Amino acid sequence: MKFDPKLESATLIKRYKRFLADITLPDGSMRTIHCANTGAMTGCADEGDTVWFSTSDNPKRKYPNSWELTQKPNGNVIAINTIRANQLAVEAINNGVITELQGYETLRTEVKYGQESSKIDILLEDNQRPSCYIEVKSVTLLDSEQNGQGYFPDAVTTRGQKHLRELIEVANSGQRAVLLFTILHSGIEKVSAAHHIDAKYDYLLKQAQAAGVEVLCYKAQLSPQTIQLQKAIEFINSEH
Repeated sequence: MKFDPKLESATLIKRYKRFLADITLPDGSMRTIHCANTGAMTGCADEGDTVWFSTSDNPKRKYPNSWELTQKPNGNVIAINTIRANQLAVEAINNGVITELQGYETLRTEVKYGQESSKIDILLEDNQRPSCYIEVKSVTLLDSEQNGQGYFPDAVTTRGQKHLRELIEVANSGQRAVLLFTILHSGIEKVSAAHHIDAKYDYLLKQAQAAGVEVLCYKAQLSPQTIQLQKAIEFINSEH
């Protein structure tokens, strides 16, 4: 995925009201931009970080600029716009990057399913085999020790818990169920459930795996020019 038009850079002042952030442009002026990430964004939004933002040509938008990337002082790059996770997953499937998800005839997104009024992020279908239900999650939380350990979620997620329950039902029905973690932080090299943040999510994820839900982790290559899922990395179950 290439950024077109090109991203612009600025310095972060603060993020607030979940959806907004104030930045300082290179000329010293201040601007408010939209933040599409509703999570805690721990370690992704510190004062003084470099922000890379896109610009929409939609005249109806109150805030035409969107926060896309954070660049940390140590060089790590983080994709902030969670909308990109699903787009990157679809692109990677279509381009053959995610080898485990190849060979299906059709791909649909945002399809209603389940007992709890959910929408599956990606549905792969083929007349010759069971359908494949894929829930996509973006991972941006890096352990404070900077040891390459990433975690999901970064805050208690009742929505994420619901999605795991839905995937368990899919697996129990004989269909294929996949939890796809898109790693959107250049410093993350392995992923675990964040038991210390959401113990229930960790518990449900172990239940899901026991039921046959597959867990895949693919890391993105990130730059202000382009982002794309590139390689599989390891998922490690917590010891709890």
